[in-house]
Amino acid sequence: TPLELVQLFQPIKPRALLDSSTLVLMVASAAIGGTLQYGYNLAIMNAPTIFIQAFINETFQQRWDIQLLDYQVTLLWTIIVSIFSLGGLAGALIAGPMTIRFGRKNCLLLNNIFLMSGALFALTSRAARSFEMIIISRVLIGINAGISMNVQPMYFGESAPKNLRGAVSLSSAVFTAFGVVLGQVVGLREILGSESCWQYLLASNAIPGFIQLLSLPWFPESPRFLLIDRGDKEACINALRRLRGGEVQSSELDEILQEQDETRGLRPSRPWELLTDRSVRWQLISVVIISSAMQLCGNDSIYVYASYVFKEAGLSNDQIQYVTIGTGTCEFTACIMCNLLIEHVGRRFMLMGGFLLMAIWAIVFTIALLLEHISWMPYLSMACIFTYILSFGMGPAGVTGVLPTEIFNQTARPAAYMVAGSMMWLNLFVVGMIFPFLVSGLREYCFVPFAVVCLSSALYISLFLPETKGKSLSAITQEFHKINFKGHDKIFESQTVYQQGQACLSTAF
Repeated sequence: TPLELVQLFQPIKPRALLDSSTLVLMVASAAIGGTLQYGYNLAIMNAPTIFIQAFINETFQQRWDIQLLDYQVTLLWTIIVSIFSLGGLAGALIAGPMTIRFGRKNCLLLNNIFLMSGALFALTSRAARSFEMIIISRVLIGINAGISMNVQPMYFGESAPKNLRGAVSLSSAVFTAFGVVLGQVVGLREILGSESCWQYLLASNAIPGFIQLLSLPWFPESPRFLLIDRGDKEACINALRRLRGGEVQSSELDEILQEQDETRGLRPSRPWELLTDRSVRWQLISVVIISSAMQLCGNDSIYVYASYVFKEAGLSNDQIQYVTIGTGTCEFTACIMCNLLIEHVGRRFMLMGGFLLMAIWAIVFTIALLLEHISWMPYLSMACIFTYILSFGMGPAGVTGVLPTEIFNQTARPAAYMVAGSMMWLNLFVVGMIFPFLVSGLREYCFVPFAVVCLSSALYISLFLPETKGKSLSAITQEFHKINFKGHDKIFESQTVYQQGQACLSTAF
């Protein structure tokens, strides 16, 4: 009963050996082998571009005595880079069933199977003289990233207290940005970005995975998963005690109990069932639009094809590898700032402001490219790229991953993350495939399509996305209920008043 739960919930201070640092350490452990891998594996593919392309050409010559043309080598390289996105799409699709069956923490641990297998394929590809092994490796690493990008924000959002839910969930974006910087640094020619070490660079992602395997088992599972999905109240309370350092408010447990009552008897939703469920219609539309916009804004393509963009800005080849590190550092700094501001400013403002600023800087960048003949314009172009990434880190980079946790209940959340992840990875693949051709085809106007996407996204957020800052999950659900059933509630209320009036008349007569 609720009374028994409250009695059991009373903190036992002598046993509360761990303070709130447990939550911080849990976040670090999960993210090092989680979303950090996404940013890291995007960044490390920029440094060995020339070396792997030469390896592909040499392999064809040795096997079939064929000299590939430049466009053929570029096509194979584009497949190697973009296949990562298709692996991520597969990972996003299996993440939901895995979290339901194994839980959030165990799912992250099992996810390292894909990571270690991919690292092994990458490490041995050069000795085996097989570029196909690199493709297989990128698929497996993509699956790993797809699962972690869905499961980790869910794990954080369900484990954090309400007043820190946004900041803790946003730490996924901070570690993604840190992964980008780390990948750019490790990819320097002085470290692992040289011709003799590129296979070690591609396999270096195994190190964060080992750290997670050694540390994450010591931390608790998501309290909401333990109580709502597994019905294990003692495990839930023990997890809350550890994550809160023994000082847990009873109101937090009451909120989880309320969500358990609301979802009692309901099985986890499947992605296609969300399409026909009117109660989550606008939540689903919001997640699809914002998750798609996160990739269609073109920010991640800057990292994959950084050299293309900086060459358009007029930088020399020697400068590019060092300037690229600055882009990752810029997003990392912005994500930290967003983490500090999100609980004060709110999700809606951060998202809308980020997309608006990105649209403005994309327009300025286009103007700078058109006037590139002016001596100082290349520097303005470079500044626009940095401010573009800064604006992305301040809003869409982190807030997008928080939304499914806050606007869907426990039964619909895994399916919602599957939809969000699928849209994100599918659009990343599309942009990754077309971006080099977009640059060569549109040239100075290559950022105009991204400006349109950012402006449209900001407009949608301003019109249809309510603020979720500081609200309980039940309160957010009720707010979306009013949007999803707008008009129907008025009809229902008028019918109720009419029926009450009829009943009064009948009594009078």
